Amino acid sequence: MNASSANVTVILQYRDSFTKAVTKNVIIVVLGISINYINAGLLHTFSKHQIFYMNPRYILFCHLVVNDMIQVTLTVILFIISYTIYKINVSICCTLILIALFTTENTPLNLACMAVECYIAVCIPLRHAQICTIKRTLMLIGLIWATSMLSVLSDLFITLATQPLDFFHSQVFCIRKNVFPKPVIIKKRDITYSVFLVIVWITIFFVYFKILFTAKTANKDAKKARNTIILHGFQLLLCMATYAAPQLLNVVQQWFPDNYTDSLFASYVIVQILPRSISPIIYGVRDSAFRKYLKRYLLCRVSTHEATNRRI
Repeated sequence: MNASSANVTVILQYRDSFTKAVTKNVIIVVLGISINYINAGLLHTFSKHQIFYMNPRYILFCHLVVNDMIQVTLTVILFIISYTIYKINVSICCTLILIALFTTENTPLNLACMAVECYIAVCIPLRHAQICTIKRTLMLIGLIWATSMLSVLSDLFITLATQPLDFFHSQVFCIRKNVFPKPVIIKKRDITYSVFLVIVWITIFFVYFKILFTAKTANKDAKKARNTIILHGFQLLLCMATYAAPQLLNVVQQWFPDNYTDSLFASYVIVQILPRSISPIIYGVRDSAFRKYLKRYLLCRVSTHEATNRRI
């Protein structure tokens, strides 16, 4: 996905005023730290209770949370770099962009896998334990990463084959099109994204309607699973907005050139930050088992903090 184009928000000729730049950076840093802090609490809860890391559903969720934390951290770093350093070494920028792209492309694939797990749990409950094993779940996560790497690393190989060595020692404004400049890469990206988009959305719609049909004649768990799929679909929709972001931003740049950086900022928040804030809601709040242990963890933290204050 076009993560880097969505997450860097300043092009030099549209540079913000100092006050506006500081405000935007503070907002992004606060949002990034908040999301990662909440996700760290979810990971701590996951790691402390065997009930979670022996369940394929929570393993996939844990992978999504770790993936989101990496993605948020990198895009916030790229955001800050775009306002402060402006230009960095191509090799460093390339590394940051590649990892950001891996984690961004992992998200919809992971959501599709979680939706399929919900479908198996609701529609084929007697075979769930047989189909969704720990080993297969870990293999599935490996397949997600392999798919993302095959999609993204081809950009690097094309660039290595077509650019002189001096290019990788030069300084650039760190966005994807600057480190992977060949037009063929954009065409390849559009085709790959279209394929991903079709496969993932077919999976989401198939799973949703299967669960919807089951929920009409089944128990409350099926209805809850249906609602979870809706949230996954909304999260996926926000993630997929990355596909359309470059085209929309080009239109915005032509129509509202004076407000271009504000449009880029809004695009970054909607496409990169907002989808990563939904995961804690789905499992940290809605899931009764996870909520129980997470609440216990938070209460323990509050009690410990109060006891420390008393001693002081």
